[in-house]
Amino acid sequence: MEIKSAEFVISNTDVTKCPSGTLPEYAFIGRSNVGKSSLINMLTNRKSLAMTSSTPGKTMLINHFLINENWYIVDLPGYGYARRGHSGQEQIQKVINNYILRREQMTNLFLLIDSRLEPQKVDLEFMEWLGENGVPFAIVFTKADKLKSGRLGNNVQAYLKKLRQQWEELPPYFISSAENKLGREEILNYIEEINKNCL
Repeated sequence: MEIKSAEFVISNTDVTKCPSGTLPEYAFIGRSNVGKSSLINMLTNRKSLAMTSSTPGKTMLINHFLINENWYIVDLPGYGYARRGHSGQEQIQKVINNYILRREQMTNLFLLIDSRLEPQKVDLEFMEWLGENGVPFAIVFTKADKLKSGRLGNNVQAYLKKLRQQWEELPPYFISSAENKLGREEILNYIEEINKNCL
């Protein structure tokens, strides 16, 4: 798929104020500082479409970007950032839950996982919640350029092994790097295939 246009449309915390219409939406979510904005910029070939920050927990809004004028990338707030405090985390969780469960246009959720880390409890619990609610999602292992290929493969396999303890069928997964555009073609092709069925 070729990205011909990508434009910011709206930011908000209220799912009822998201864009009207029936265009499919592909939402990106993950723990704070997992590389979400960098991945969105890499996929769209734009340097600063999504704002990147070295400060975790910066994205607190639902951000819609219209792609090729016929589908959306949605940048969701990161979860699990402890320094927000309990009430702050609850507020963000409410924004995330409302969007994922109530937004009919949400076609697929991309859950970003830092490929350098061991399986994290917060991610596994979030996946379990997605499964319980029947939310279609795919995993994107980020920051693959930070590891040697052998270590990367081992980490991904360890993660999948952990998932198999809970899941009969694993969700689709991709390995990505915003630095060298690894995984870009595969993720965009995946979106294109889904679009063919819903556009």
